[in-house]
Amino acid sequence: MRTWIVATSLLALGACAGSTATQTAPSDPIAALRPFVRTVQDLPVAPPSPALPASSTVLTTIAFGSCQTAERDIPILDRVAAERPQLMVYMGDNVYGDAFSGDMSLPELRTQYSRMSQRLEFQRLRAATPMLATWDDHDMAWNDGGRDFSGRVMAQRIFEHFWGMDDAFVGQDGVWYARTFGPEGRRVQFIMLDTRSGRSALTRLPQSTPNGRYAPSEDPNQRMLSDAQWTWLEAQLRQPADVRFVVSSIQVLADGHAWEAWHTMPREQSRLYETIRNAGAKGVVFVSGDRHSAGMYRQDGLIGYPAVEMTTSSLNLSFATSSTEMSSNQIGPMYTLLNYGMARIDWEARSLALQIVGDNGAVVGEQRVAFADIGL
Repeated sequence: MRTWIVATSLLALGACAGSTATQTAPSDPIAALRPFVRTVQDLPVAPPSPALPASSTVLTTIAFGSCQTAERDIPILDRVAAERPQLMVYMGDNVYGDAFSGDMSLPELRTQYSRMSQRLEFQRLRAATPMLATWDDHDMAWNDGGRDFSGRVMAQRIFEHFWGMDDAFVGQDGVWYARTFGPEGRRVQFIMLDTRSGRSALTRLPQSTPNGRYAPSEDPNQRMLSDAQWTWLEAQLRQPADVRFVVSSIQVLADGHAWEAWHTMPREQSRLYETIRNAGAKGVVFVSGDRHSAGMYRQDGLIGYPAVEMTTSSLNLSFATSSTEMSSNQIGPMYTLLNYGMARIDWEARSLALQIVGDNGAVVGEQRVAFADIGL
């Protein structure tokens, strides 16, 4: 019921913008909103930022981050800027704009994006560093939300306008895309997944626990990605590249908790690994956020060579001082204080360093990966 009431409120908004709404309920109210939402004006926009590197640019230093609120200072962004990365990748929960009011014009989300654009630390990082971004549940405006959240069409429009991607997703249900930089032999591909727009409902535990609220499910009807995104992903994995950062807002390899992660849908998780194997894609490195803590992971037997992952979170919204969480494939303890991630590529030595960096600039976790370890 909530979905139809919410969708109806947005249809009315679209009609006010000069579009014509039918008097009967469409079979897919969310899809029907798309032409209306495209007409919405006066959306928040991020501060100016340098253009993305030229396609021929050799990348050696990339920053990653997730989970920041505009309601607090974000001094760690100045630390990121001091690293002088060639690219900053935001992996989701870039703002916290949940639609608590139930108004699907999403005033809370607009407010949080506006406040983020006014944050001086964010302005300074934007002025110095080109950026890529994908979203997670709080940028979509619904905690743990997926494809059934009616506000996601409006949230996508706000997302694309804020990040300067107005024409990137026309006709696309979601914010998935890819970018590649560097010449042959030194190509770096970023595959920016959308684990929200096509994701079906998760299976809840009988009751929530301190360790989470979701149970792994073998339900064949559950989906992490839409069919269109799966097709697109396989095509991207077949594109020529050396190092491939597969950016997932939620964790891919971790299995030591009951929060959102790919392990809640084992069939979809296996499909991801199978898609990588079938495409013959070498050099895949998973990077994720979401958890308000950071960790490193490595597991054999999944994609034809060791699968590695760096989770980095949070930029200014940590909840704990320590954690006993331990996944079966985890390297060392979780780091729960403020942090960001760095990937440093040494093309001469043919190696990659994945680093978790604390807010004082100290490296608090590291995983070194030889190119030979990831099939290169």
